[in-house]
Amino acid sequence: IIMALKGFPRNFKPLDLLTEEQIEFIYRGVLAILQETGIRFKSEKALKLFKKNDCIVDDETMIVKFPPYLIEECIRKTPSTFHFKSRDPKDDLEIGGNVTYFSATPGMNTVDLETWDFRKATRKETTDALLVLDSLENVHFLTPYTPYFGFEGVEEVMAIPEMVAAKIRYTTLCQIAGYQKDCEIFNIQIANASGAEIQGMMEVSSPLMFDGDAVESAIRHVEAGFPIHIASGLVMGGSSPVTTTASVAVSTAEILSGITFVQLLKPGTRIIAVNFIFPQNMVTGSPFFGNIGISLQLSAFCQLWRKFGIPVQTGSGSFTNSKRIDFQAGYERSIFALISALSGAHMIQFHGGMHGEITAHPVQAIIDDDVAGMIGRYLEGIHVDNETLALDLIKEVGPLPGFYLGKKHTREWWKKEQFMPKVADMLPYPEWKSKNKKSVIDHARDKMENILATHKPTPLTVSQEQDIEGILKDARKYYKDKGMIS
Repeated sequence: IIMALKGFPRNFKPLDLLTEEQIEFIYRGVLAILQETGIRFKSEKALKLFKKNDCIVDDETMIVKFPPYLIEECIRKTPSTFHFKSRDPKDDLEIGGNVTYFSATPGMNTVDLETWDFRKATRKETTDALLVLDSLENVHFLTPYTPYFGFEGVEEVMAIPEMVAAKIRYTTLCQIAGYQKDCEIFNIQIANASGAEIQGMMEVSSPLMFDGDAVESAIRHVEAGFPIHIASGLVMGGSSPVTTTASVAVSTAEILSGITFVQLLKPGTRIIAVNFIFPQNMVTGSPFFGNIGISLQLSAFCQLWRKFGIPVQTGSGSFTNSKRIDFQAGYERSIFALISALSGAHMIQFHGGMHGEITAHPVQAIIDDDVAGMIGRYLEGIHVDNETLALDLIKEVGPLPGFYLGKKHTREWWKKEQFMPKVADMLPYPEWKSKNKKSVIDHARDKMENILATHKPTPLTVSQEQDIEGILKDARKYYKDKGMIS
């Protein structure tokens, strides 16, 4: 079994949920949406660029209709694999191909593990959560707003730059950064000061629209030479038709229009297509977190995007309807993560997020790391050769009373064959009973305490730290001058 430097290689064919004819049928529908219905771009810059490239643009409605040849030309210009640079080369990623990475998932708030009530995290809790994520073996990158949507004492308009800076300070992992009210100006400066890249965002406003902030974010990140994360976050039955087939078509059309814009700006720009799609719960009216329909949708989405050869990230199934760390949370999240991996997703949001995007906790992330490791071991598959078939050993040991435990082959191969979880309860019952009957949550809490006592991430240099603090100071002045900070 050959391990990737980072992430997990999938050493078998990905799951095909649909036939080739069904995939082609959906793709023809995607092109029809783009050519006949169109996508609204609320940006004069975007409209001007599209007019120059044979698109039909309605200046009044700001709707753009795309010729199929242009969509396909821009798909071909999008890299199928790319390098993503961290501030520490050991955490660089090679995105695409057959390798799957896992990321931390955010929540607006932290949660009390006794009462399960949530509240805004403190600065220390945010730092602690980042230290935990930096230490976990199977966390490979960080999504926007990770671990929380800001922390106590930080103005809302400064939440994203402060979190980008915190992620740079307390981890060496690659990160995706959000945007609002021009904050990407400062996010890009922070990344450059640390010697890292960030993946910029261009989010769809479903159905079928990009607002001006999304377009401006894309332009700024493209000019910086950074990769772009283009995400559809539609709700099936709300901002798209309720059927899986239609939601795959609409989300794909949305993202492909964004890819076309970015490739017209700068051909060859690195892009990842992001599936962040939920069904709407028609009983409660809220997003249906944990629903198996999410996995059906993302499987079809991943299969279609393999046709394009563009890397894919999945995120919607990382959240659960459960409000606590329990069996429901475990099965809802684990089924999603496994199906995402089997479907060929290159990046999977998973670690730490709990109910919706409302809560997150590092204890959940520690437990999730075991799940990610198990899935990664499955993706590696089965190694088949003379050594693993072990015919000579079988002949040597023979029938009973033959025994394999003390053999060199067993000592050499058991750790390659067996994934060993770090916090799961694996004790025999008598020993478990004598050791205070600890649960997986207890073990994860113990591990968190040990991480916080011992883990030291690679620090920034003094000059890097000074540069970043200066950028944050400039950001505060920028928003103060605009009247957004009193």
